[in-house]
Amino acid sequence: MTDLTELGVAAIRDGVAKGDFTAREVAEAFNANVAAASALNAFIVTTPEKALEAAGAVDADRAAGKALGSMAGVPIGMKDLFATQGVQTTAASHILGGFVPPYESTVSSNLWAAGAGMLGKLNLDQFAMGSSNETSYFGNVISPWRSRDSNAELAPGGSSGGSSTAVSARLAPAATGTDTGGSIRQPAAFTGITGVKPTYGRCSRWGVVAFASSLDQAGPMARDIRDCAIMLGAMAGFDPKDSTSLDMPVPDWEAALNADLKGKKVGIPREYRMDGMDAEIEASWEQGKAWLRDAGAEIVDISLPHTKYALPAYYIIAPAEASSNLARYDGVRYGLRDLPEGAGLQDMYAATRAAGFGDEVKRRVLIGTYVLSAGFYDAYYTQAQKVRTLIARDFAEAFEQCDVILAPTTPSAAFPLGDKSDDPLSMYLNDVFAVPASLAGLPALSVPAGLTQSGLPLGLQIIGKAFDEQGVMNAGLAIEQRANFSAKPDRWWA
Repeated sequence: MTDLTELGVAAIRDGVAKGDFTAREVAEAFNANVAAASALNAFIVTTPEKALEAAGAVDADRAAGKALGSMAGVPIGMKDLFATQGVQTTAASHILGGFVPPYESTVSSNLWAAGAGMLGKLNLDQFAMGSSNETSYFGNVISPWRSRDSNAELAPGGSSGGSSTAVSARLAPAATGTDTGGSIRQPAAFTGITGVKPTYGRCSRWGVVAFASSLDQAGPMARDIRDCAIMLGAMAGFDPKDSTSLDMPVPDWEAALNADLKGKKVGIPREYRMDGMDAEIEASWEQGKAWLRDAGAEIVDISLPHTKYALPAYYIIAPAEASSNLARYDGVRYGLRDLPEGAGLQDMYAATRAAGFGDEVKRRVLIGTYVLSAGFYDAYYTQAQKVRTLIARDFAEAFEQCDVILAPTTPSAAFPLGDKSDDPLSMYLNDVFAVPASLAGLPALSVPAGLTQSGLPLGLQIIGKAFDEQGVMNAGLAIEQRANFSAKPDRWWA
């Protein structure tokens, strides 16, 4: 029999439906891979019984002749930012240690209803704050990839580093991620997989631990475009419990996939071509243009003039929203409580937060509180929101000249763990190509485009108009078919 863990979402769904293998066999194969990969630290909690339970239900439905869901028989990893009823949810933070939600997030509910099962809760940067998966209370996630030039442990990207590692290492055929400023796209690029950030509001935020509420958006991470299209279709949908949820029908993205780009225009933003740009990133971008031309698209130059302000604006807006959202973690109702002897209420707050939040979370809360304070609100937060409006306007004007935008996903390939952890500004620069689309709430994806000379994956990014996930995925499919990326990491961890 085929190694079931080499199959993606579509192949598993179709194979289970045809009876080529059972959902239980798939779940058992992935459970075994997860159990053998503790060295990667991708999972905070494993739930093999949940995967088998969901598989059993799918097999029973098939035997009874019932219609199967779009994710039937597919076991997935769930980023530990999504509340899962009866299963610990921590956002990789000590302050939520032991928290077991009595409710299920809307996105995970939708996936279970579509027939998916849960292999476990995936590690991430604490409260989704980070670009390398080094801020988790539960330890670093380690990329399954290794450079040909070194044995150094590499960053899997962040914040969805557990998700990217799990999919790349064949621990799961797909995983949920969240993207606030690149946290689906950057880790996907670092590990040679595909990740889609849909239009803001396409997937419900209800039951997702909040970082920056006007930016956070859930999306799929999988081996290829088709698998992402299937999974996004299961995740998305209107949710009255989320005031920012889009009240729009969910298209059948899988059925409409089409790599023929005749008549389409692809914009190349001149501001993304930066001084000192990595030569391999630039070469990959040029190759991407050639592939899209080959698919029938016309390449046009565009301008996004406020790009240089995107990163500073993001690192004002996101910490400001984080400082507000994280005020709820006070040691009173749930999670960690640090109560020194004889301490009053304020002392308990201070001690709980000091012990519960990691350094990066504290840094962002302090920045956010500062920019929201009375004397600085207008100088920083109001100005950043004005810049955000200008960035969204840049994209709107650019899309009058093109259908989608092609850009690099990241400024470099994966870097060794520890390389940037002492320099927050250097770490923040990892998001330079991803943040503008997040500020504008636009759909964007990263698709694998090839390997560097040292054998590490590079991703290309497609950004589209609001609500045009189809156009984004079609352009991604055109690249995927031409890149023919089939590299995978050597299995050194088991």
